[in-house]
Amino acid sequence: MTRRMPVLSPAQLEALSKSLAERDGGLTGSEIGHLLNQVGVVDTDPTMTKWKRLYNALAARQNADRAGNRVFAFVSRVMDPARYRGRADVFHARCSDINGTLAYLGFEFQEDGKFHTCRPAATLSEAEARAGRLRAELERRGVHPDVLGFCRAELVQHDCFHAVLEACKSVAAKIRTRTGLAGDGAPLVQAALGGAYPHLRINSFRTDTEQSEQRGFVNLACGLFGTFRNPTAHAPRIEWPLCEDDALDILSLASYLHRRIDSATLSAP
Repeated sequence: MTRRMPVLSPAQLEALSKSLAERDGGLTGSEIGHLLNQVGVVDTDPTMTKWKRLYNALAARQNADRAGNRVFAFVSRVMDPARYRGRADVFHARCSDINGTLAYLGFEFQEDGKFHTCRPAATLSEAEARAGRLRAELERRGVHPDVLGFCRAELVQHDCFHAVLEACKSVAAKIRTRTGLAGDGAPLVQAALGGAYPHLRINSFRTDTEQSEQRGFVNLACGLFGTFRNPTAHAPRIEWPLCEDDALDILSLASYLHRRIDSATLSAP
C-alpha cells in the first residue's frame, strides 16, 4: 500500500512552489507542464506566473486527494539527481530550500534522490533563536562570511547537520571557482593544491618549510572532506549525530580553509 503523505499548508506549499519556480531561475514553463503531466497533476493555470501556476496545480490535486502524495511525487521528479549532472550547485541550493519547508513535516530530500523521515522541526521562533545563537558565536570567533552564509535557520533546525555539510561543500566550490577545475572532495584538493607544481599556492612555495606547510594544508583540507563531508553526505542524519560545539569547531575549520584559499596565489598553467 502506498504511504499516505502529509498535506502541506498553504504557506508551506507556496514556499515550496517559489523554491522550485524561482530559485536560480527556477523551472521553465515547459518543464513545469511536462513534470506536472508526468505525476498526473492537471496544469490548471498554464498562463499564470510560474510559481502561482505550480501552486494552483499542486493545491488543487492535494485538495482532491486530501493527501500530499502528488506534491511529494512532483518534488521527487524535479529533484531527480540525474537532472542535475554538471549543476550540483543548483541541486544543493534547491534541496536546501525544499528541506527548509519539508522539515516541518518531518521529511527531508537527500542526495540519494529519496525522501527520508527526520525529527519534525521546532517552531520558527525556536529555530531562529538557535540560528542566532550559533551565528553570534561564529561572529565572535571572526569566521569567514562565506561560512556565516550557511547558518540560516532552516539549516540550523536540522541540529547543525546540514550547516556543516553545506559549509564543507562551500570550500570545494571556492576551489573550483578559483582554479576552474572540476571534481569534489579530496581529489579536487589534491588536483588544486597538491603535487610539485600546485595550481593554488598558500605561500611562495620556495623553501622546504613552505612546501611542508602546503602539504600540511592539503592534508587538513582532505581531512575535512574525509571526516565530515563524506559522512554527512552519505549517512542518514540520525546515524551521524552532531552537537553544537562540534559544529562550531568544524565551521571554524572551514573558515580557516576559506581564508587561506582566498589569499592563495594562482600559478600560471
